[in-house]
Amino acid sequence: MCGILTILGIDPVRSNPAELRRQALAMARKIRHRGPDWSGIYSDDRAILVHERLSIVDVEHGAQPLLDTLQGTVLAVNGEIYNHQDLRHGLQETHDFQTFSDCEVILYLYDELSPRDFLNRMNGIFAFVLYDPKRETFLIARDPIGVIPLYVGWDRHENLYVASEMKALVGHCDRIREFPPGHFYLGHEADKGFQRYYQPDWAEPGHVPDAPFDPVALRESLEAAVRRQLMCDVPYGVLISGGVDSSIISSIAAKYREGRVEEGGTAPAWWPRIHSFAIGLAGAPDLAPARKVAEYIGAIHHEVHFTVQEGLDALSDVIYHIETFDITTIRASTPMYLLMRKIHAMGIKMVLSGEGADEIFGGYLYFHKAPDGPELHAELVRKLQKLHLYDCARANKSSAAWGVEARVPFLDREFLDVAMRMNPAEKLPRNAVYPRPIEKYPLRKAFEGAIPDAVLWRQKEQFSDGVGYAWINGLKAAAEREITDGMLQGAAERFPVKTPETKEAYLYRQIFEHHFPSATAVNCVPFERSVACSTETALRWDASFAKMTDPSGRAVMDVHDQGYQP
Repeated sequence: MCGILTILGIDPVRSNPAELRRQALAMARKIRHRGPDWSGIYSDDRAILVHERLSIVDVEHGAQPLLDTLQGTVLAVNGEIYNHQDLRHGLQETHDFQTFSDCEVILYLYDELSPRDFLNRMNGIFAFVLYDPKRETFLIARDPIGVIPLYVGWDRHENLYVASEMKALVGHCDRIREFPPGHFYLGHEADKGFQRYYQPDWAEPGHVPDAPFDPVALRESLEAAVRRQLMCDVPYGVLISGGVDSSIISSIAAKYREGRVEEGGTAPAWWPRIHSFAIGLAGAPDLAPARKVAEYIGAIHHEVHFTVQEGLDALSDVIYHIETFDITTIRASTPMYLLMRKIHAMGIKMVLSGEGADEIFGGYLYFHKAPDGPELHAELVRKLQKLHLYDCARANKSSAAWGVEARVPFLDREFLDVAMRMNPAEKLPRNAVYPRPIEKYPLRKAFEGAIPDAVLWRQKEQFSDGVGYAWINGLKAAAEREITDGMLQGAAERFPVKTPETKEAYLYRQIFEHHFPSATAVNCVPFERSVACSTETALRWDASFAKMTDPSGRAVMDVHDQGYQP
């Protein structure tokens, strides 16, 4: 991961560019954890682009901002373009490439194609700002799902700010909002606002896919996605939670570990040994399955234990880095944040993770209650479109806090087209051809033999549960100690917007306000009253959801307990 901070549309009459340059450098320091390897800046009277670099590809020459020496355009990027070599070979004109960076090709795609066209040709995770002084305009864009975070803000002079994390903008911008995934914004077409470029057919309202389940095609597509995302010039690792998703990703990574992806797999990999990582309280449900998978795929496994108190001590830092008061996100982010610190200490700079599979294949336990395929598909699309607010933010910001990049192969746009065009009836847990109803049957079936059967067919265990049930219990107990009944009763007066409904939620909101004491920051945080899914969807499927007060996967008790002991 990297960090970007830009100020655009500067009017030298209303604002002092030299003063704004000093301000931009100070703002960028707040996100330097995302890119501790180097800092770069471009500035003129109309724009300032600051880049904090985490070097993953072309470590020696890929410093940013990048410059098109022929056209004068300037680029600051946070992300990875996995198909950059194909894009480079597809260029029609002659360009003066300065680096072997995967991101430089964006400059020349901009020269040749419309934003909508070239953005839909890119396979990667990214957020970028491209400044074009010759045309007096700029282009801002974010990847299709929103794996990479991006925020925009405006100051009192209507200067436009763009930053990788909200914290860089708080205190400087009167208005802040998240940049929407799958969109771009053109400076000379500002009246059009944010323009959507990512519009897959499977996400169209009312559309119900009908492609039959093809386990071979599904497996080959995910393997191709993982192989693309092994593009790396630095030591990397894999996260194994003990569940099926991360275990499958790890097994595919092990399959391709010996060949260097940047050279088509024909040259030996620079880092051929796979290091795997897992975290939990001592005796946590996820730890033994994770060890089993690591042994099965031949990984060098690292098991990290933490205590409830260590997690509680990290809460304030976690909320500062993740920039949320969402209960589920904080519960899961805390152990991940602690694990990333250990990974950073070992010199690992990139990890593969399993986020996204539950939203693609119907992995959450409440999906057992989906009435039919069309209802399930509509909910999966809704979950995917909101993933940038939750799991993507957790994975990215937890790792970026320690200068580590998290990649998520399940959210590869080419794999998404294969998996989301499948007839959703195949994903209904009760339709699984298995001794009992099981989530994500198509994914499990496609990867038979890739990981031990005991893990392949293991029931979904939410990460914040899998690290040890005492973790969530400890959070609730801490909130009970810190937040009085009177405080909770007066929550609507203290927090009239997005009012917390439990003591745990109140505790997180209180910490968040300490770090980000502004109404515009609160507006950037997602808030859903229902704990497991949207209230409308939940109640339509099963009226018992109205009684749920806890977002833990264990809350769907009639599903979690059937035939399953962690």
